[in-house]
Amino acid sequence: MAGKGESNHAIGSTLGVAPSTVAYWRKKFEEDGIRWVGRVREGRGRKPTIPQERIDKMIEDTRTTRPPNATHWSLRSMAEHSGLSTGLIAQEWRARGLKPHLVKTFKISNDPQFENKLIDVVGLYMNPPDNAIVFSFDEKSQIQALDRTQPSLPMKEGRPGTVTHDYKRNGTTTLFAALNTLTGKVIGKSRHRHEEFIAFLKLIDKETPKGKQIHIVLDNYATHKHEDVRKWLDKHKRFHLHFTPTSSSWLNLVERWFREITDKAIRRGVFASVDQLVRTIDNYVAHNNEAPRPFVWTKTAGEIIAKVQRGRVALQAARESRII
Repeated sequence: MAGKGESNHAIGSTLGVAPSTVAYWRKKFEEDGIRWVGRVREGRGRKPTIPQERIDKMIEDTRTTRPPNATHWSLRSMAEHSGLSTGLIAQEWRARGLKPHLVKTFKISNDPQFENKLIDVVGLYMNPPDNAIVFSFDEKSQIQALDRTQPSLPMKEGRPGTVTHDYKRNGTTTLFAALNTLTGKVIGKSRHRHEEFIAFLKLIDKETPKGKQIHIVLDNYATHKHEDVRKWLDKHKRFHLHFTPTSSSWLNLVERWFREITDKAIRRGVFASVDQLVRTIDNYVAHNNEAPRPFVWTKTAGEIIAKVQRGRVALQAARESRII
């Protein structure tokens, strides 16, 4: 723009800077060429007033220590501990993704057959056998039929819907659910005990084409290994059970579906009886099967094993340093 004869004022107006800045840029271009234009010369600019060592110490204390009277640091307690302002601490925590007030639950499986079971289950999800149907099965136990003590208020502008904090318990039920991992359809039935599990296997047998092998992913619950269950399986050779490792419910796809039915149909529901709760569950299953949506497994067994191994290393290091 300067080469075309435009004034410093016109250039500054177009670029949104002061004419003096344009004059400085042109001077730097004449002296040093284009590569230094717009750069702040070393030694210029605002100097930090707090040494980086103090900030590094604060970050290290956030990660590796606890306050004497609490389980985690807050902005105020860390400010008192480090002598830094809450604003600076918040900025540094945010830049590093540190959130001392949050905690995530976890548990690394100690199953000696963890890798073999993991590879087996993930293989079913990502590369199912030919001429077979894969079900992810589990039980959602102790689903409570809760009735609120007063009517709920509807949502209105500026206020969410409300429910009373207290409730009346009207009994419980247990949901058996088998999720078809390919189609997303669910076979569901309420009740419990090994007799009901066999009845549920019979239901799967009835609703599955006779020419198909049936592979079921499920946990290590004792009901699933009862002697009567084993006898029934011996007589129905097309059924194949694949047990997840201990402490690995995340490996069972139907758990993802359980989260949806809980969020959408149960948690905020009002049930005057167990029968009403069961009808609600049945209606949700029927609605799900009208337009089913499968959950797609994307993590390979190798990726999961590598992540678990890193977790075991970190857990061992934490034990040795007595952080936990």
